[in-house]
Amino acid sequence: MNKHFKQRFSENIKFDFPASIVVTLVAIPLCLGIALASGAPLFAGIIAGMVGGIIVTLISGSALGVSGPAAGLAVIVLSSIDALGSFEALLVAVMFAGVVQVLLGVLKAGVIGHYFPSSVIKGMLSGIGVVIILKQIPHAFGYSSDPEGDFEFFQRDGYNTFSELGRMFDLISFGPLLISVISLIILIIWEQPFLKRYKFSQLIQGPLIVVAVGIGLNILFKDSTEFTLVNDQLVRIPIADSLTDFFGQFTRPDFGQLNRPEVYMLGLTIAVVASLETLLCLEATDKLDPYKRVTPANRELMAQGIGNIVSGFLGGLPITQVIVRSSANIQSGGRTWVSAFLHGVFILLCVLFFPGLLNLIPIASLAAILLVVGYKLSSISIYKGMYKAGRAEFIPYMVTILGIVFTDLLMGIGLGLMVAFVHILFNNYRTGHYFQVDENIEERVIRIRFAEVVSFLNKASILKSLDEVPDNHRLIIDAKHTMRIHPDIIEIIESFKQKASARKISIEWIGANDLLTKKSSGRINRRRLKETIPN
Repeated sequence: MNKHFKQRFSENIKFDFPASIVVTLVAIPLCLGIALASGAPLFAGIIAGMVGGIIVTLISGSALGVSGPAAGLAVIVLSSIDALGSFEALLVAVMFAGVVQVLLGVLKAGVIGHYFPSSVIKGMLSGIGVVIILKQIPHAFGYSSDPEGDFEFFQRDGYNTFSELGRMFDLISFGPLLISVISLIILIIWEQPFLKRYKFSQLIQGPLIVVAVGIGLNILFKDSTEFTLVNDQLVRIPIADSLTDFFGQFTRPDFGQLNRPEVYMLGLTIAVVASLETLLCLEATDKLDPYKRVTPANRELMAQGIGNIVSGFLGGLPITQVIVRSSANIQSGGRTWVSAFLHGVFILLCVLFFPGLLNLIPIASLAAILLVVGYKLSSISIYKGMYKAGRAEFIPYMVTILGIVFTDLLMGIGLGLMVAFVHILFNNYRTGHYFQVDENIEERVIRIRFAEVVSFLNKASILKSLDEVPDNHRLIIDAKHTMRIHPDIIEIIESFKQKASARKISIEWIGANDLLTKKSSGRINRRRLKETIPN
């Protein structure tokens, strides 16, 4: 460890250490909830959280990203366990998915993440913020039928996000409600400028105070008939009585399933979905990073792949980088990868030595923390900023949000991408060429100027412009600045040329006379182009 790193470590650990504790407290119920929603053993979620924190963080180049089990894969895991017949068979598929992800990283497939529009990435962040708020409100009221980690609109219990809010009012529990209200008051006060002047508020994060107060109130309410918290309203970590029992919770993959083609198909599916979710979260986390560091995407894919190989071997769920935990890390003051690494270590230490203490934490306290995280991801100022950016940014942004809220993460992103792509098509429709009527000379001339690149996406607009050329006119097609023309466009012009004489339209090319006879290539040689331009 060199001197420079020691200096940076000593400067940042006072921020990374408390942030790692907050991330741990947020991550543990999410790990358990996702495991429950996946139909897997609860400890499988804990294993994925530990591996994501310790193994992936050490290999990844992400400064603030936190990895672990992802809600977006819960449905795939749930259906796959039934289809394959056992959880042990699924673990083989998870390991194969890791191998595929490592290969994707070697092949530099991480560049795919750079092609996602900023409006969709911001929509993903705001959409997740809205979902967090909607999903945590019932937990804040003491209604915990739907497990932590279920972020889909249609829930496993047969209800949906909004119908669950309606049921919540019939099942209000005053103990959790009081804890969540007090927790929110503490978190709001902790964010006020007057408190930031005191050093203790910087050393001790508000969420840590919230958890400590929550444990105290839970103990205080134990003798109360009206405010007592039941098991579903508390964190529930599996308790091992000994090291033998602890290691007995690890499940080994059934390598006898390697001869089943469906295992490899499932592994490929997990690899693709997990990689896409990771790349999206990577882009989003880098946008939230106050220091604007850029994570190497290919290295991240390889790190995730190795993490999935280890997680599958130990009996854990598939891993991705997760935006909820990453956001909590950033908003809790984390500065380097150390916070994510320590969170993995703390998960291991907690389940090994302190499961009883963690099981005293009210879900309502964690719900209050996540409500603040959700609000920061989806604040009113963000909506205003996107609206001011114009329709081209605001519409894909809102479609992504609504898609995530009413379906799930990947579907919402897909809908946002579709809208953004339609906008790109519309822009190409308009900008592939410029239609000009020249009235400054005696003989009226129609001039069509081509852009540098004219693709097949411009077919419709060029056809429309050619149809609008009046009879008995001269048409000039100006390709002086064009580097590439798609063969489809040349075919359109050839077809128009055949009927132009009947309409007494003369056609003149500037800059690319030879293209009409070279449909096999869309490229224009720059030297030959200069030779065709008249002096």
